[in-house]
Amino acid sequence: MDQGSQKASVTPYEEVLDALSSLITKRSRADPSIKGDRFDLLFDYIKILDLEEPISKLKIIHVAGTKGKGSTCTFTEAILRNCGFHTGLFTSPHLIDIRERFRLDGVDICEEKFLAYFWWCYDRLKENTNDDVPMPTFFRFITLLAFKIFTAEQVDVAILEVGLGGRFDSTNVVQAPIVCGISSLGYDHMEILGNTIGEIAGEKAGIFKRGVPAFTVSQPDEAMRVLEEKASQLDVHLQVVPPLDANLLNGTKLGLEGEHQYLNAGLAVALCSTWLQRTGHLEVTNLQQNSSLPEQFIKGLSTASLQGRAQIVPDRHIDIERSGDLVFYLDGAHSPESMEVCARWFSLAIKEDSQQQTLNYQPQDDARSSNELIQRDSGGRSRKNSTQILLFNCMSVRDPQLLLPRLLKTCASHGVHFKKALLVPNISVYHKVGSHALSSTDSQVDLSWQFTIQRVWENLMQGNKGVDAQSMDAVCEEVKDDTELHLTCVSLEIHEFATCYGPCDWFYTSCGRCAEISQEVNSRHHLKSANVLAFHDAWAEESGHLYFNGLCDF
Repeated sequence: MDQGSQKASVTPYEEVLDALSSLITKRSRADPSIKGDRFDLLFDYIKILDLEEPISKLKIIHVAGTKGKGSTCTFTEAILRNCGFHTGLFTSPHLIDIRERFRLDGVDICEEKFLAYFWWCYDRLKENTNDDVPMPTFFRFITLLAFKIFTAEQVDVAILEVGLGGRFDSTNVVQAPIVCGISSLGYDHMEILGNTIGEIAGEKAGIFKRGVPAFTVSQPDEAMRVLEEKASQLDVHLQVVPPLDANLLNGTKLGLEGEHQYLNAGLAVALCSTWLQRTGHLEVTNLQQNSSLPEQFIKGLSTASLQGRAQIVPDRHIDIERSGDLVFYLDGAHSPESMEVCARWFSLAIKEDSQQQTLNYQPQDDARSSNELIQRDSGGRSRKNSTQILLFNCMSVRDPQLLLPRLLKTCASHGVHFKKALLVPNISVYHKVGSHALSSTDSQVDLSWQFTIQRVWENLMQGNKGVDAQSMDAVCEEVKDDTELHLTCVSLEIHEFATCYGPCDWFYTSCGRCAEISQEVNSRHHLKSANVLAFHDAWAEESGHLYFNGLCDF
């Protein structure tokens, strides 16, 4: 195929993704050599785009934190949308489509509007930037794009999730938010934010603005001292919010699974009630009663949906009349604390004997939101004879020696033990956005990091009764013998993984030896129930791709 034909085959949407890819100029966000990352340049970009006055008119809720800030923002948006407001939500990273980062009234921005707003910003910046004021880098640009979208769409409220840190995050160009929130703090991105919890807290507190009320949740002592000190310096009234009392939901459940979500829900309720009060909508907030929340709050909390956070996805290609099924459990854990929380959720979830589960999955209709609740009868799955499998990947900036022990110990404490472990690499590349840019036939996959993780795993196995070491050795040999098959077939982006196409077949044929498998397509017999818990890595905020770990229970 000649170059002209190749160019003609690129869709308008892929052209946008290629343009975005050109803004990814480095592998590490800590690299100080990139001029486009200078925080002060953001104000130049805002002037170029004539967004100074429009941004100043936005009624913003700004949320930072290490863990739970995305969930908090999602709860917050759902509550205010159910209160009747036109909402804009900016979050990161995206799982499937970059448009997920920009949600209007709870729905991903449509492709038509996205293309129009993208080129409006990109062309103006391209025409007016130079060596001294270079084009903004990837995350800076999409933040500017979010401001353009929300101001042009005249949203009543804009909820902004900080991308990384707070003080120098691109969302922090906001000068006068209505209210700020800090979710749970922990150790992450230490090469950028600092090596102590106090230093990290100081960076997160960088979103505080003079006189603007702020809320946080219970924090480690050192972190809380720093937050209080920063708040005092700026005359910020900082309040600590307890987890939401489940009794206030009138018998309904939170839309996001996991006990930890009550902490995020409590923070979201505080942010919403303060936003309503400070913007003069007192008629909506009747939070003085202790018996229950307002109906709009309950509906928002119970219908909130966020892919990749304690999300349960069924394999839609399983014949439900047969004896087995495959279910994927997706979460974004990538710190020791989050791994523990996620492992607890997974362990409890696979033991539930309910006849019906609320599941999230990506609809095939691109015109619809990428977050949609569906109901599916679980068929009363029995996991009596199940075998647990660990499917694991983390970026090299993470420490598997901190992540894996928390995971194994927590699962073992709930009676969940692993028989096999599979270590997988990433197939996406850091400088490309969109699955069209990926190669599924690259045989030169670097597996050195996976073998490093393998050594960590094997060391843990020597003193951990939670895993069958003999079986683990067999799997490692299996991987060594056929690395291309076993390490690339499951290295999928989260959208491929969540729709259960390739990985299902891989699980059946490669690690499902405990099951009797028919060689005929769509004729799989005597399968035991299987669950896969997948994690993504937050490094993907820069590249736009998600990487995953996973647990599966065969």
